[in-house]
Amino acid sequence: MLRATLLLALGLAALGATARADEFTKTDVERYQKEFEQVAAKGRELWTSGALGTNGVACAQCHPNAANTHPETYPKFQKQLGKVAQLFEMANWCIRNPLQGANLAPDDPRMTALVSYITFERRGVKLAPGQH
Repeated sequence: MLRATLLLALGLAALGATARADEFTKTDVERYQKEFEQVAAKGRELWTSGALGTNGVACAQCHPNAANTHPETYPKFQKQLGKVAQLFEMANWCIRNPLQGANLAPDDPRMTALVSYITFERRGVKLAPGQH
């Protein structure tokens, strides 16, 4: 296995196929954007469904189209949490309280989808961490 890996690395180097980690082709960028948009679409489904809680309340009832969520301001101090928090922590606060559901782990695909949707709705807005 080691020999095969070394031969492959030498072969790629000989062909000049070495790429830097920060170089992306147009095809890469298009694929990455499509994947992000698919995850954000799943987030919108969760956002509007009421499936995150136990009482049928949906995020969209208070925040249609992720309005008034301001992901561009996180991390910031959140009075409800009593600390500087990340966006996923505030999402969990909402899931626990108005929705009467259970926290999602930060790496739960549903949390990734929610945060993707929220940030997608605010695309183009200047970052302003800590701002209220």
